[in-house]
Amino acid sequence: MFASPLVSEPMAIVALFSAVLGFVFWLDSFDLFEPVFKYLPPVIWAYFVPMLLTTAGITPAESPVYDWMSTYLLPFSLFLLMITVDLKAILRLGPMALFMMCAGTLGIMVGGPVVFALFGQFFEDPVAWKGFAALSGSWIGGTANMMAMKQSVGTPDSTLGPLLVVDVVAGYGWMGVLIFLSAYQAQFDDWMEADTTAMDRLNKKMEEAEETQRPVTLRDFSVMIGIALAATVGAKAIAGTLPEFGDPTIITTSTWAILIVVTGGLLLSFTPLQELEDVGASRLGYFALYLLLTSIGAKADLAAVLDVPLYLLAGIVWILIHIAFLMAAARMVKAPLFFVATGSMANVGGAASAPIVAGVYLPAMAPVGLLMGVAGYILGIYAALGCSWLIGLVAVGL
Repeated sequence: MFASPLVSEPMAIVALFSAVLGFVFWLDSFDLFEPVFKYLPPVIWAYFVPMLLTTAGITPAESPVYDWMSTYLLPFSLFLLMITVDLKAILRLGPMALFMMCAGTLGIMVGGPVVFALFGQFFEDPVAWKGFAALSGSWIGGTANMMAMKQSVGTPDSTLGPLLVVDVVAGYGWMGVLIFLSAYQAQFDDWMEADTTAMDRLNKKMEEAEETQRPVTLRDFSVMIGIALAATVGAKAIAGTLPEFGDPTIITTSTWAILIVVTGGLLLSFTPLQELEDVGASRLGYFALYLLLTSIGAKADLAAVLDVPLYLLAGIVWILIHIAFLMAAARMVKAPLFFVATGSMANVGGAASAPIVAGVYLPAMAPVGLLMGVAGYILGIYAALGCSWLIGLVAVGL
């Protein structure tokens, strides 16, 4: 442990965290490390490596650059993720896929306030509900929504720490169970008397799909970065003129900025700007998101892990409620296990995990998992706000 941080200059911190991301994704490209990254994906390392650097005294726990990253990288990344959405393709997934995804969302929305009503009185942190609000964002769409909800309700980094551990252990533990169950999908579908017609049709269509990616040009980079920066600054300027709502406050100035970039990005996804995905606009958005996550990790308190057991139990109960809603919905519409698993991961894992699980069940359907994950984080921006409001109301009543 050093008396003062070895790296404290803002640009040096950004460079170090960018290098950490590059090194993690470089390791992820090797088959040797596949078992590690299968259950501990790069997004987890993006948080915990900077946390360890701060704990070791290499980087500071507080820096103006962290505030800058939080203020600008989140709307920048969300805008790029939203303009690349193909809403028409998502709607073509069919009612069963969307129904299962929405059932999973409803399970998270109901589970959040129920779990906090059961466990909230035992948490020593007076704003623990804000950590659960952030986790609701992660479990209705993934990391992007977790960061959006963290900023929306003002979750302290010390409060978020234990919930990130819950996110990894409970969320990815459930992902491991789903991967294990893929070997039994035929038996599940027979037991459920599942209708696999839509799934078979989608599988055939995805097998015939053509690759549309093309090399990125200087013009592409200029357009992507320029329009995303303009949207970020414009959204924050407009949000500053709008009132805050809620008791406890849910719709803050930061929330308005997020809603503006998300809604604006979705509207622009119907324009030719959507084609920026052919040159990797969403990947640029995810890089900005992961870079933001490194700054969150750098501010986290490693001691927060000591609070995990009770939080972890609450997270497991929350996941069980989510599973109960999924199973009831599957029985109702006779859904195949593929749609149960992918619909769940579209919520709990988001766009990063849903295609992995979908690909395990049916390799050609990995893009369908991605589309469902995209649908999850579109829905999650709005649904997580509602879930956070309900959790906040429970917290006030305790």
